[in-house]
Amino acid sequence: MAQSNIEWTELTWNPVTGCTKISPGCKHCYAETMSKRLKAMGVEKYKDGFNIRTHGDSLNIPFGWKKSKVVFVNSMSDLFHPDVPVEFIKSVFAVMNKTPQHIYQVLTKRSERLLELSKDLNWTENIWMGVSVESEDYIFRIGELAKTDAKTKFLSIEPLIAPIKTLDLKRIDWVIVGGESGHKARPIKKEWIDFVKAECNKKKVAFFFKQWGKPKFNNNPSDPTIGTEHPQHAKGGCQLDGKVYREMPGTAA
Repeated sequence: MAQSNIEWTELTWNPVTGCTKISPGCKHCYAETMSKRLKAMGVEKYKDGFNIRTHGDSLNIPFGWKKSKVVFVNSMSDLFHPDVPVEFIKSVFAVMNKTPQHIYQVLTKRSERLLELSKDLNWTENIWMGVSVESEDYIFRIGELAKTDAKTKFLSIEPLIAPIKTLDLKRIDWVIVGGESGHKARPIKKEWIDFVKAECNKKKVAFFFKQWGKPKFNNNPSDPTIGTEHPQHAKGGCQLDGKVYREMPGTAA
């Protein structure tokens, strides 16, 4: 897909809200915290807090965006949660199919259900499908993603909370790595990041380092991207060995 006309300021679109925790990466879920806050504020969409809800009235939102966008789908949920009806998932895909001017990034921890439903979904080029992998214990999600019919496949290795020692990147187009943020954030180690980056380099897979999460996790206290005034600022900074890595699919060296 040509990307020159895409506005790379990411939007979120939440036709589903709510989730349940499935693995250690969920421990400090920002969406759960945000849902509680929005419920307390009286926002109708979050009246049930973090319980799963589908929002048919949100399905038409992408049709109103005049310029091409990059859209993160369900930042407040998991589209492939078992409590989301198959027909509603198909309705979300239908909207994405009918708006090819936008790029949609869909992320799940439920790779088993993703694979189960893959053959019944219309995988147009503008749907980028990813799985979360927070440690070696969850690399099975990569294999299940690789078997789907998604045209662009990515890994969100965030928060990286333990070392990953084996990384099969066949049929994977993009890898995002990041540390956990927030006051209870678990640390990330440089050698864990370096391993993932080296594997991406070997397989010529685009590598995107999002953030260290907290300045104290960053092995370079002088990293200029720690400062909020820096144009590439990220939580805890985002340089690796003095360089920012923000490759996108199709741009790996």
